Formats: sequence, structure tokens, C-alpha cells
Amino acid sequence: MDKVALIVGVGPGTGSAIARRFHEGGYRVAALARDTARLNQLARDLPGSLPVVCSVENLDALDRAHAHVVAQLGPVDVLVHNAVRGTRGDVLQIAAADLEGNFTINVTSLLHLTQLVAPHMIARRAGAIMVTGNTSARRGKSSFAGFAPTKAAQRILAESMARRLGPEGIHVAYFVIDAVIDVPWTRTAFADKPDDFFAKPSAIADSVWHVAHQDPSAWSFDVELRPFGETW
Repeated sequence: MDKVALIVGVGPGTGSAIARRFHEGGYRVAALARDTARLNQLARDLPGSLPVVCSVENLDALDRAHAHVVAQLGPVDVLVHNAVRGTRGDVLQIAAADLEGNFTINVTSLLHLTQLVAPHMIARRAGAIMVTGNTSARRGKSSFAGFAPTKAAQRILAESMARRLGPEGIHVAYFVIDAVIDVPWTRTAFADKPDDFFAKPSAIADSVWHVAHQDPSAWSFDVELRPFGETW
């Protein structure tokens, strides 16, 4: 039976590219997002995939979505958590509700999904949980007071997951994506930049695929991805 990959947070860039990469690799892909039109188009492009409309901040909806995936495709072998919510503002501007909303999507949904998929992986002593993040996981810029704390918490949660689940045969990895990702709105916002300024979603997806399939004797946890010309 084909393995099942659940891609959570399927936007027009990284999430869609990851879904395509796992489909190309022979997985039965469940693509989870809020945008019905995008998911339906992706399902047409990826025969046999399963579009799942869900808002990840609703934990009851996540329960139903996971149950639907298992019923239609089978238990999840690879979870890719790509869902993200960010609100700009410094510590004097950000609303507490925005911080809490960001935390629910960036952190709580990862915890909840892991608790849903991990039992099957533990039983098989195999599986992978890949989490996409960015440099906010390691630095608190002034204008990201409502976002950076949640990404830092996300990375630390992933590290706790890796330490607990690694001995069970489950590979957990965290991707710090230090880049402007090549999607239509970033091309407009950075219209003066050359092509090699942007990170290609397909290249990010290839890296996620590679790490998810590393030999257990040489697993990565912290993975940094950036264009060759990025200042860091």
C-alpha cells in the first residue's frame, strides 16, 4: 500500500510544492488548507490526492480532518506542518489576541496533529514529522513581537518531539527558511530583485523530501535553507 503524506498549510508556494513532491514520490497526499479553490485545483493536478478544507486553529475541525484522511487514505506516515500565521507589530502595538492566535496556529496545532498521527507511527516504528519555520524562530526583531515568540516556541516544541519520538523511529526535523519565497505577491513586492534573490518552492520541497527520507543513522534536526546570495 502507498504511504500517506499529510501536508498541512497548503498555500500557493511551499505547501503546494511539497504536496507535489510527495505525490511525485509515490505518496497518497492529503492536502489541508482553508482555500477550497486552490485545494480542488491541486487535487485535479495530483490524481489520487485528497483535498481537505480545514482551519487549523479549530482543534475539533483538525480531529475531523484527520479522521477523514485516515478513512479515505489510511494512517499518516509523513506529516508536514507548514501552517503559519504572522502578525506584524512591536511590543507596544501588538494585541494579546493576535499573539494568542498566532500561537494556536503555529504551535498548538502542531502539538495536536502530532498527538493524532504519532500513535500509528510508533506502532510501525517509522514515520516523519517535518516542520517549516523561519529565522523568527531564532531572533526577535522589533516588528515581530507577536510572531517571533510563537516560531521560537514552535522550534522548541519540535525539538522536544524529536527527543521523545526519535527513539520510537520517528524522524522530526525543523526547517529554518531564511528567504523570500518565490510566489506572485513577493515578486510584486520585490519587483527590483533578480531571480536568484528568491527561494524556489520546488527547491524547498526537494529539501523537505530529502530530510524526510534520511537514513536513521544520519538524521538532521535543524535544517537551514537560504539562497546563495542571502545575507546572514
